[in-house]
Order: sequence, then C-alpha cells, then structure tokens
Amino acid sequence: MCFALDGGVWLHRHRLRGEPMVHLVSADRDRLLALGRDLGLRQEWLQYKPLKDPRTGQRVAAWHWDLWGEKLERLDAETTR
Repeated sequence: MCFALDGGVWLHRHRLRGEPMVHLVSADRDRLLALGRDLGLRQEWLQYKPLKDPRTGQRVAAWHWDLWGEKLERLDAETTR
C-alpha cells in the first residue's frame, strides 16, 4: 500500500463472491488514468477512495480501478509479457 501512496500502482488481488478480482490503486490519479487508457477502461469507472497511510495515520487522496472478468484477463496478459 505504501508503494501506491508514494505514487506507484499497487495491484491488490482478492476475490469477490469467489471470483478473482483486483484493485489497481494509486495516489497518482494521472498515472492510473494512463494505465486505464492502455487497458481500455472508461475514466468514469475510476473511483476515489482516500487511504490511511500506515506510516503517518493521515488520510491520503487515492483512486482505484476494480477489475474482474475480461478486463482482469487483459491485465494478466499484459503483465506476463
């Protein structure tokens, strides 16, 4: 998470109702939007969710994409190249 708070993109994998899903998280909104364009995501799908920085206890502005299904498969294909 600290990597995302410092402007990197954190790929947080988990399951929703048994289905694989990821959050792509970052405090750098422009970086996430650029990644979203590369993955064919719509800008209005980007979600704002401040995160609590474990180093300071302060809330930091952050955004995330929720990916599952075809979009997750595309991301996985891109990251295994």
